[in-house]
Amino acid sequence: MADTQYILPNDIGVSSLDCREAFRLLSPTERLYAHHLSRAAWYGGLAVLLQTSPEAPYIYALLSRLFRAQDPDQLRQHALAEGLTEEEYQAFLVYAAGVYANMGNYKSFGDTKFVPNLPKEKLERVILGSKAAQQQPEVRDLWQTCGELMFSLEPKLRHLGLGNEGVTTYFSGNCTMEDAKLAQDFLDSQNLSAYNTRLFKVVDPEGKSHYEVRLASVLNTDPALDSELTSKLKSYEFQGSHFQVTRGDYAPILQKVVEHLEKAKAYAANSHQEQMLAQYMESFTQGSIEAHKRGSRFWIQDKGPIVESYIGFIESYRDPFGSRGEFEGFVAMVNKAMSAKFERLVASAEQLLKELPWPPAFEKDKFLTPDFTSLDVLTFAGSGIPAGINIPNYDDLRQTEGFKNVSLGNVLAVAYATKREKLTFLEEEDKDLYIRWKGPSFDVQVGLHELLGHGSGKLFVQDEKGAFNFDQDTVTNPETGEQIQSWYRSGETWDSKFSTIASSYEECRAESVGLYLCLNPQVLEIFGFEGADAEDVIYVNWLNMVRAGLLALEFYTPEAANWRQAHMQARFVILRVLLEAGEGLVTVTPTTGSDGRPDARVHLDRSKIRSVGRPALERFLRRLQVLKSTGDVVAGRALYEGYAAVTDAPPECFLTLRDTVLLRKESRKLIVQPNTHLEGSEVQLVEYEASAAGLIRSFCERFPEDGPELEEILTQLATADAQFWRDQVKEAPAGQA
Repeated sequence: MADTQYILPNDIGVSSLDCREAFRLLSPTERLYAHHLSRAAWYGGLAVLLQTSPEAPYIYALLSRLFRAQDPDQLRQHALAEGLTEEEYQAFLVYAAGVYANMGNYKSFGDTKFVPNLPKEKLERVILGSKAAQQQPEVRDLWQTCGELMFSLEPKLRHLGLGNEGVTTYFSGNCTMEDAKLAQDFLDSQNLSAYNTRLFKVVDPEGKSHYEVRLASVLNTDPALDSELTSKLKSYEFQGSHFQVTRGDYAPILQKVVEHLEKAKAYAANSHQEQMLAQYMESFTQGSIEAHKRGSRFWIQDKGPIVESYIGFIESYRDPFGSRGEFEGFVAMVNKAMSAKFERLVASAEQLLKELPWPPAFEKDKFLTPDFTSLDVLTFAGSGIPAGINIPNYDDLRQTEGFKNVSLGNVLAVAYATKREKLTFLEEEDKDLYIRWKGPSFDVQVGLHELLGHGSGKLFVQDEKGAFNFDQDTVTNPETGEQIQSWYRSGETWDSKFSTIASSYEECRAESVGLYLCLNPQVLEIFGFEGADAEDVIYVNWLNMVRAGLLALEFYTPEAANWRQAHMQARFVILRVLLEAGEGLVTVTPTTGSDGRPDARVHLDRSKIRSVGRPALERFLRRLQVLKSTGDVVAGRALYEGYAAVTDAPPECFLTLRDTVLLRKESRKLIVQPNTHLEGSEVQLVEYEASAAGLIRSFCERFPEDGPELEEILTQLATADAQFWRDQVKEAPAGQA
């Protein structure tokens, strides 16, 4: 059997998203709007398979054909007849559910490969003897294409990464970090965003590198009238290499996205939504990030909609270089009770921003009051579902137009619930308090993290005309007392400048803001907490962060000395900062569990949170912001990577503790989402049971009109580009699971 790091356990938690009541309250028109936006999101989410691994589209197509021909119960009878045990068949269901939930065979949280937890020969018998294989010869071909890679745990294939660090399909298999940096410099020189691109490299016989920068779009080589992008679609010579900008990535998938955005537009509630959707359609048709920015402007202006949504190439966490966006789309309905609390937080935001530990010059010139709503998710298509979101991610829009914050209430209700018996690394006397206050404290942390964490801070920029957005004569660096020495030039962004650490650094800044401001009585009163309850919320919020910092070690790879998950790296850094504060504020102690195996306990001295923890966090937070504002990459990397280093130095001995964390880790829950189906002119909500089989059924019924066609599209797109990873994966050994 495979190392437990690389399997999903049979008893993995599975929860269903409950949005029944919120959906019931929608009008017929709002339901139709939500339905077509959901269809667009689900279609677009299929692109994530092509953004993950070379084999992911084939695995998805194989599983979908298998379960369309025989549902999980029917296939179970066949599997048992082929000699599988109940446990082995359940392991296969969990694997299949995991592929659907992560949109690929790598975990969305941690970027680690997972493989079926049963012998390859047994699974092969089930697949080749299935009804699908009997009816469709291509099922055997799919197995031949992806069977070996499905099980392979060759070192290079265990994690997502660039070059020798792992596998990624954002880049061809022969690309290195140096290629990624060169491509970013090229994109910056042409004022092109990397968000909707992939990079493919070919080396000619003379040793010259030829790069294709391919934009995601419906259109391919066809000229388009009045497109700002057409002039960029050409060949370039840049620093001794040849670059060709093309488009048409994911074209048939994006065509379906555009078709449903057009249908949704007919049910839009206002002109902001209509113009937003028109610009999204333009963006996906042409491959234009500028059009997506225009759509995002209208989205920001669409205040307090009943049905909220966002769609596009958004988060760059899984690009090893940190610049390319994974496709995601969500549709959700407002939860009015919790949204009222967030509205009060927004009303207090300008005052609370003054509490943050950096000078006013390092804060935005004007706080652009954002929407902040608690939403019940109907659809979240992509590789995973977050607890909260602060978007758009475009720096120029965030600085001048604003942003929106959303907290995903029905996700928080199920994804982060913990049973006492499964609580690890806490002292016994903390467990009941933790269970009682984890949910409420997380609401506070998410609110502060999204609104005042991601929503705070200014970037110092010099525009293309040479003008600065700060006063060079009067603004000084509070760390050195000197004038500002560095800033962002025209075309540079936070992601492009800080690249590989940008996402984690920013998550760390936002998490630190949440911890820092949760000490403010005004904040806690907004959420309804006073007196002893308020103190318990503070304690559990800080305790949860300390525990999360220890749990984060699961996502560190010692062999490559790198982190695989931005949020967890951020939490480990905060743990290090609080440990460094000393005076017994935080301790991590190795112990032996009641089962005789290694264990550990984290301790937080609640009496020292304000006296020791707050000043330490204040100093750290100020440095994070100053280095971000000034674009000081060298000092920023030194600071952040110093705290993120994992060693076995005493007293904590983190590398040894990592073994303990892996021994006692609990897998992230799988989330089952509903479908919406159109019956005549009415939209019906279809829900599924909270089980691996229920999750599989939800996907089998997700594309009733064109499932086989979509699988054909995915495999054709994957096959067209397979040459770019052939050398990387051709020697993947037979299954090691």
